[in-house]
Amino acid sequence: PNAISPNAISPNAISPNAALHELEYVVVDVETTGCSHAHADRVTEVAAVVVRDGRQLGTYSSLINPGRSIPPMITKLTGISNAMVADQPAFHDVASTLSSMLETRVFVAHNAAFDWGFMSEELLRATGRPLVGERLCTVRMARRLLPHLPRRNLDAVTAYYGVHVESRHRALGDAVATARVFSHMLDELGRRGVHTWQELGALL
Repeated sequence: PNAISPNAISPNAISPNAALHELEYVVVDVETTGCSHAHADRVTEVAAVVVRDGRQLGTYSSLINPGRSIPPMITKLTGISNAMVADQPAFHDVASTLSSMLETRVFVAHNAAFDWGFMSEELLRATGRPLVGERLCTVRMARRLLPHLPRRNLDAVTAYYGVHVESRHRALGDAVATARVFSHMLDELGRRGVHTWQELGALL
């Protein structure tokens, strides 16, 4: 399926001829209480990395009080405990900051449907408006660019590109690693003659 969302076009829709290296992207990762935002799972940590032309322009990260208990198996995976988030902001406290980072930029994530779904649901709850805009999924990009890899999870693609993950299963560590992977993928697209938003859409 197309990694460029066809049904979430923002008012500032991207020109088909926009050069990929001139666009700004925000690479997002969330940690959560579980796998389904539709079944009351909530965000426990969020990170966003703004990138343009292979350079990081800014980062943001925060633990989030999810307003519900974090299951032990999630704490074991992420290291994020109920005690760690007890005095942290709720999502609505950081929604404005995150909205300003996401606005007019292309949303990028590894398995983007997961992070997009949680962010959209949290923003809808906090502001009354869901997440809108263009998005790219680095898993789906890897299917086109790295078809020889038997797996395309974050561990596999970071290993392929030689990207070190500072803190696996923590939002900032995973977001920074995904941003570096994404930069490698943009370089690969350029080598293949894919330079514009429209050309990327055709490839995907």
